[in-house]
Amino acid sequence: MATELKIPRHIAFIMDGNGRWAAARGLARSEGHREGAEALKRVLAACAQKGVQVVSVYAFSCENWSRPQAEIKFLFSLISQFAKKELKKYAEMGYRVTFSGDLTQLPKSTNNAIKKVVDASKNNTGMIVNIALNYGARQEIVRAVNLILQSGIRQVDEQMFEDCLYTAGFPELDLVVRSSGEKRLSNFMLWQCAYSEFIFTDKFWPDFDENTIDEILKEYSSRDRRFGGIK
Repeated sequence: MATELKIPRHIAFIMDGNGRWAAARGLARSEGHREGAEALKRVLAACAQKGVQVVSVYAFSCENWSRPQAEIKFLFSLISQFAKKELKKYAEMGYRVTFSGDLTQLPKSTNNAIKKVVDASKNNTGMIVNIALNYGARQEIVRAVNLILQSGIRQVDEQMFEDCLYTAGFPELDLVVRSSGEKRLSNFMLWQCAYSEFIFTDKFWPDFDENTIDEILKEYSSRDRRFGGIK
């Protein structure tokens, strides 16, 4: 008997393996990132079709600044293009586009493109596309603590803390998926993933498509989520 498909409310993707995908084909790393952007379009379309409420993607971490400057420049150019074209289209389709991370350090052109799409989609009620950009989970937690300290509050509960995270108001993070065979979180959504399911796949991110999402959802649906209790 086939397992009944369970749809996570919130899926987070650690998009890994663009460079290795390109290297395996004798291509420049930039081509891997370009194909990774195409894969993101396929993944978002598949998740929306399945009824996922929130998709979070790890686009650029605080630690990624250590990469070669030429690659960083290309990445932000690609992100700006994606915001102006694809994210604008998503806003018109009713998706809400949000960003997690410290955006103050980003190039002005990227920040302008991001602000426009966030403003254009802020009242939309469709699937939330949350892009983690210049993001680190430890930095997010410290930021939340400082926001609480600045408010003068002395006694904090979990809900109050969550309300100070970038993901405030989002449903619980049900599933974290990482591509390319790596099995670590890399400073991504450490608070949010306390009871998440994890799926690590050897497939490189540029190879993700609708079939990949089907496989992931089947695996997720087979999990017995007890949240510390007993069934």
